[in-house]
Amino acid sequence: MPSVSKSAFLTAALLSSTALALLTGCTSKNYVRSQTAPLAQKTNELDDATAENNRNLQDVKGRTEAGIAHAQGAADQANQNATSASNSATRAQATAQDAVNRANTLEGAVVGLDNYKTLADVSVFFGFGKDVLTPQGKKELDQVGTQVATSRGYLLEITGATDSVGSADYNYQLSERRAQAVVQYLATKYNIAPHNFYLIGLGKDQAKSNKAGARAKERKVQVRLLSNKMGQQPAVVASGAY
Repeated sequence: MPSVSKSAFLTAALLSSTALALLTGCTSKNYVRSQTAPLAQKTNELDDATAENNRNLQDVKGRTEAGIAHAQGAADQANQNATSASNSATRAQATAQDAVNRANTLEGAVVGLDNYKTLADVSVFFGFGKDVLTPQGKKELDQVGTQVATSRGYLLEITGATDSVGSADYNYQLSERRAQAVVQYLATKYNIAPHNFYLIGLGKDQAKSNKAGARAKERKVQVRLLSNKMGQQPAVVASGAY
């Protein structure tokens, strides 16, 4: 067997060690790559999912804010409409109270009353001590209100009355409040100008009965729709009115 020099042996050993080291290094790197590649992929997938969730959250947030803004706008508009309606009703009530003709009797207030004829005549009844219209009372007034639209040269005689219970002053005030409730209802619902009303508060002047059933029929407001036969405008209030 041929002899091998010491230096040749050492050289071969060194080369073998180097090759082994290189081989081991490559194997380690391949192993690391094989282990880390799935982790990197999972991380990328997680980042993508997180980004998608963020986009979805932003989308939901945007739609929620838009919905809230729309709802707030609708609520503001509703409040504005309600305020406007309330103001209109207040103005109508104030106008009816301030501009309505008030008289002791219609005969003493309207010149040429004989030229007017009755188109409607209804009675609206009230509870004891009350000045609030009942549903039935409103139905009675609606009969008059619907006729006003086709009437010309008309006026409305509104006569409030009470039963005999209580003082004269209290009942005068109560009869006027009842008549005013009728005026307000007709003026507001049927857009009747206040100058067409002639309000008369009789108090208990015409109350005659002491029986409960009969007294209930005395707690009323009589409404008469009168029209001039010639179709002229209603006459002016005479000096005897108040």
